[in-house]
Amino acid sequence: MDLQVEVAGNFMELRSNHFHSGIDLKTNGRTGQRVKATGDGWVSRIKISPWGYGKAVYISHPSGYTTVYGHLDRLHGRLASTLLELQYSAKSFSIDHYFKPGELPVQQGEVIAYSGNTGGSSAPHLHYEVRRTADQHALDPEAYGVKTLDKVPPIFAGIRLRPLDSLSRASAYPDHAVGFPVVALNDSTYALKPGTHVAAWGVVGLEVNVTDRYSNSTNTCGIRTLAVSVDGTTVCDIRLEEVDFGVQRYANAYMEYSLFKDNNMHYNRCYKLPNNRLDVYQGNGAPGRIAVEPGKAHTVQVVATDPTGNRSTLTFVLQGATREEAGKWPVARTGGTLLPFDRPNVVQQPGMRFSLPPNALYEDTYFKTTVAPAQAGALAPLFTIQDELTPLQLGCELSIEVGGPVPGGRTDKLLVVRRSKGKPVAEGGRWADGRITASVRTLGQFTVMMDTTPPVLTPVGLLADMKGRKGFKVRVKDNLSGLDQWSARLDGQWILMEYEPKTHALEHHFDVHSDLPGTHEFELEVTDERGNRSRLTRTFTR
Repeated sequence: MDLQVEVAGNFMELRSNHFHSGIDLKTNGRTGQRVKATGDGWVSRIKISPWGYGKAVYISHPSGYTTVYGHLDRLHGRLASTLLELQYSAKSFSIDHYFKPGELPVQQGEVIAYSGNTGGSSAPHLHYEVRRTADQHALDPEAYGVKTLDKVPPIFAGIRLRPLDSLSRASAYPDHAVGFPVVALNDSTYALKPGTHVAAWGVVGLEVNVTDRYSNSTNTCGIRTLAVSVDGTTVCDIRLEEVDFGVQRYANAYMEYSLFKDNNMHYNRCYKLPNNRLDVYQGNGAPGRIAVEPGKAHTVQVVATDPTGNRSTLTFVLQGATREEAGKWPVARTGGTLLPFDRPNVVQQPGMRFSLPPNALYEDTYFKTTVAPAQAGALAPLFTIQDELTPLQLGCELSIEVGGPVPGGRTDKLLVVRRSKGKPVAEGGRWADGRITASVRTLGQFTVMMDTTPPVLTPVGLLADMKGRKGFKVRVKDNLSGLDQWSARLDGQWILMEYEPKTHALEHHFDVHSDLPGTHEFELEVTDERGNRSRLTRTFTR
């Protein structure tokens, strides 16, 4: 873009359920900045969706790399007209179309689109990626020409110790904290807060809260490498250099998931959980297992680098405890049933069955379930399955019994609902044999509700006289299961309406198929995920 590079998020920064696969470039808080191809090539893919990258363009280059431009507001020129014809041909806003080499060529510097805030974006920016075309693994854009202003070394904020077997112990954190506090001696050298005593017995692993930022940005970003040595011997060497989308979700096993979700703390595990298939830990064997010798003071050094090569060091003493000292430390209480991560498991309560396939968990986990009476509007008790701070790698089958009669016999309107922060989140499901069954990938509180309410449609800017206007919107409000399908017609012919989930609005921009003079009949039909349908009709003059 014709802007100074300002980074809002960088490559392999920790994100919910994944590592960030590109670099987020700020756009002065606005949409509509011109986005240009970074090299000669051809458009190999256009993907349009209300979710994820929103409107995205993929350009393949003769060098063997592909660049990706995401969260776009709109495409430009030939790309825009090609997309419009694809959407009208498919009668769908959502498109995922692959092009043959040379079918849609572009040149370096050519404007291909305008920056936006579409899809899963929370603020206007350009998401930019560099991928190796052969395997579509994402690589660091800063290693391929994106020049950033970065003189800030990584920032350490805390450490944690994790016993790695049932006999190991670690000393308690001070003042009910979640880790041992760290202080900066200068901008790149760190130590534990004076007076902090870190001790352990047996075999432990280290977790490090470390982030990075850029010189002209205050956004929290990620590091590139992290190495741990004990008494001069490297025990863990982490390199965050490549994103394989097939194993992205294992980022949950790399980070301390509960602290990331609940406290926005970026604790990196400098050891490997049993079910972690990420190839970021260098060397063979089990990385990060620190065997503490009783009575010995071990010197631990942690070195972190950022994408630019700025380097920070944290050094501290890990004291080997005696058996007597370790025996006085409090042991974390574990309730529930211990579930082995590598086997199928079934957890049940009267009226509820929860099935976990092998490797749904990242390690053996103590699992708890409770049941409470049905809440207002629910048709089943409220089942608490572990908690939403325990991550799942795979989808699990949840089946809940509906004990009483279903109102009106409308079993097709039932769905599993997860309650998060007091609000219902639809999980869907299918009805059979008195139960509603859904696949869920987030733990927490679940019940069954019914959705018989059609979406509410509210036109915005849709007037009787539309002369001179560029388009209009229709806001869609759904009470539970969420928008599923929509179809808009003008004089009986399908027209394009784009859905923006952040504003819950469908929008039409008059185009070559709809920008016609005269009086027109507009009709919109919207269906939610449980099949409830609403219809809006209007007559206007163009």
